[in-house]
Amino acid sequence: MSILSKIQGPEDVKKLSKQDLKILADEIRGEIISVTSKNGGHVGPNLGVVELCIALHRVFSTPKDKIVFDVSHQSYVHKLLTGRNGEKFKKLRQTGGYCGFCNRAESEHDAFGAGHAGTALSAALGLAAARDMLGGDENVIAVLGDAALTNGISFEALNNIESTTKKFILVLNDNKMSISKNVGALSKYFNDLITNPIYTRLYSDMSSFLKKSAVGRSVKKFGSKVMSETKDFLMEASSMFEKYGLRYLGPIDGHNIEQLEMYLNFCKNSPEPVILHIVTEKGRGLPCALKNPEKFHGASPYNVITGENTEHPDPTIPLYQDAMGKTLLKIARKDSTVVGITAAMSAGTGLCHIKKELPEQFFDVGIAEEHAAVFSAGLAARGIKPVAAIYSSFMQRAVDCAMHDVCLQNLPVTFCMDRAGLSAQDGATHHGLFDIAMLRCLPNATIMQPSNEDELADMLYTSVYSGKPCFIRYPRGKGEGVKMKEFPQKLEIGKAEVLSEGGDVAIWALGNMVSVAKKVAEILKEKGISAGVVNARFVKPLDENLLREQFGKAKIVATLEDHSVRGGFGSAVSEFASENNIATHIEIIGWKDEFIPHGSSVGVLREMYGLTPEAVAQKIELALKNAK
Repeated sequence: MSILSKIQGPEDVKKLSKQDLKILADEIRGEIISVTSKNGGHVGPNLGVVELCIALHRVFSTPKDKIVFDVSHQSYVHKLLTGRNGEKFKKLRQTGGYCGFCNRAESEHDAFGAGHAGTALSAALGLAAARDMLGGDENVIAVLGDAALTNGISFEALNNIESTTKKFILVLNDNKMSISKNVGALSKYFNDLITNPIYTRLYSDMSSFLKKSAVGRSVKKFGSKVMSETKDFLMEASSMFEKYGLRYLGPIDGHNIEQLEMYLNFCKNSPEPVILHIVTEKGRGLPCALKNPEKFHGASPYNVITGENTEHPDPTIPLYQDAMGKTLLKIARKDSTVVGITAAMSAGTGLCHIKKELPEQFFDVGIAEEHAAVFSAGLAARGIKPVAAIYSSFMQRAVDCAMHDVCLQNLPVTFCMDRAGLSAQDGATHHGLFDIAMLRCLPNATIMQPSNEDELADMLYTSVYSGKPCFIRYPRGKGEGVKMKEFPQKLEIGKAEVLSEGGDVAIWALGNMVSVAKKVAEILKEKGISAGVVNARFVKPLDENLLREQFGKAKIVATLEDHSVRGGFGSAVSEFASENNIATHIEIIGWKDEFIPHGSSVGVLREMYGLTPEAVAQKIELALKNAK
């Protein structure tokens, strides 16, 4: 029987011998590789924190002690060590399996849920402040990567630690990577520190001396002072954190469990806030992940030897992200004022194409969506044409900037919002179901969604040269397989497209729901119901003339969208009808007003929530009967 199979909780980890810990680490890596190779998931981040998580659970005692993982995409090891091994882990990120992130509803060992970067410090500091107010003695540990530390929220929290609590532990996991390779001054700062040969030699020599020398214990305090002064002299390594009131320790080997335990125990007994800087290897234990850390940050099912994707998608059908990225490259080649901006996700957003071919027209600002939005506004204020590619669920963070810095000043920034709709296996933290509701109320905003990849190219071209703030939303995954034009064309802003006429029902579908609407119309036709389909294209402005015409013809109007039913496209149509005293029944069809969980696929979740063509047809048929 394997050691991992005997682990029912953290107490079992504490009982293991030092010899067993190495075996456990290997077994955990094997299990993560086995599960993610079938299900996909965050491979590299989890393989990099195996020893850290083992050490954390040997030194601290959850659920009393609180461990907060930033993003929490690196929590698979934590799950395995806290009683979540077995069949539900094997179905990780699938329907009926465990979530791919920390989830308070899933386990008492998950102190705080997350899915976006930069929240760990603020959340952990809140937990620590609550502990102090309630007279508790539990430890609070925030674990975050060096890339998450560049997020603005992290620095806001860092500024408050010293004035809020005296007992706080920050573990900084330094692996030189976020999703893409880290960028910026802070990344260079850490890299210079851990690669400086003088510091590395002195650190190694001092550690060796203290371990071997009989007088090591008596000079330990002196040695610590020497190392601190050496760090400050060479790199000012600890000065930044110590100015924030945190005692700095490290950097140390994040794969040495014995050393990690020693330092974590010191942190546990520290009378002041402390930061432990560890250095790890993202993707450790999986050669293909080490060779391609960006791909294996969040991977689809893969071959563990070659690293190749085993889902075998049709290579002739581009992903929406690549259709956008390659179109932007075409436009940028002809216009040097067109630039792409990403918040640490060049590959995931498709901006890797412009990054490779036209690096002078590409900017990676790190995990900082707010900065990306305001930076884009600054570029636009000087006549540059910025295209900021940000996932829909991450765009939520930049809504204030979109309003205050872009729309209020009517600056021509294009926001490309990938992953609009479902990110099925990631779940509630990553579903893009709220962007229309958040952005539709902003004056000067133009919001659109293409029904296929060729229309996406046209929308991108239209937006770049519109002179307006524009938001384009589109789903994750492959396109519809339509042939793309050699070069995109401009669309008429606010103009919908009639795909078919119908006397009983007018189905206004948005984006990727157009293909669903076509199937719905066919199902209704078999039942003797005449249904027409409109490709809405634009959420704001609506095609008001066509809407008036359709309201005058149809018995009911149904809206269909890959978005929450609250505040989305259907709400916009309903508002238009109310403002114009139109009494025709409107059936708004979309995602329920609740947080949608993770599932094995978009299809599975649509079936669960009544958004298959058959289920939509039934809703429309019932609405038509009631309208009579």
